[in-house]
Amino acid sequence: MMHRTLKKNDINHDKWIGVGGHFEHGESPEDCLLREVKEETGLTLKKFSFRGIVTFVADDEPAEYMHLFTADEFSGTLTQCDEGTLEWVPLLKIDSLNLWEGDRIFLDLLRQNSPFFSLKLVYKNGKMIDYFLDGKRQ
Repeated sequence: MMHRTLKKNDINHDKWIGVGGHFEHGESPEDCLLREVKEETGLTLKKFSFRGIVTFVADDEPAEYMHLFTADEFSGTLTQCDEGTLEWVPLLKIDSLNLWEGDRIFLDLLRQNSPFFSLKLVYKNGKMIDYFLDGKRQ
């Protein structure tokens, strides 16, 4: 997990989030995953699984989409990141971190080893007001 404390004007400031970022021209989700993990952690993923898609709807902003992956094989040495502090966090300790409310939902789905899912999170003024799992309001 990454504790986002170093980036200026960061909507995620002081939150704990997974590593990732935006697509570069011509990248597939897998290309983006491999590049972002390498850039932010110094690690090279060897084995990973595509676990779900999260749609973020916030205020009047365009929707954002996140492709969720988990990995269980990698090589390399963890490095420092210019966006925050990286830390291996035990699964049972994740709930005690300062997370976005919606992140708790998809992290729990990942922990439960749920099959591939589509999650839509709706935020208003930084607060989650609704969510849908596989098209169904929860």
